Amino acid sequence: ATYQVPVEVRPERREALALRWIIHFAREKKGRPMKEKLAEEIIMASRGEGLAVKKKEDTHRMAEANRAFAHYRW
Repeated sequence: ATYQVPVEVRPERREALALRWIIHFAREKKGRPMKEKLAEEIIMASRGEGLAVKKKEDTHRMAEANRAFAHYRW
């Protein structure tokens, strides 16, 4: 079987993932210039809202659910 083993993410990767998710969800919004969509997503993230923050929370929730497999890390 394949397990999703939760591991801590390095600080550099944390920043890269955050930026990637913010840009990704800004691009998904339609009908407005990218600078407006990106600004809105950044503002929402700073408030703890938005799709990028939801993605982070979902990822943390999945890691917590798979915590039992943490001892498989080598």
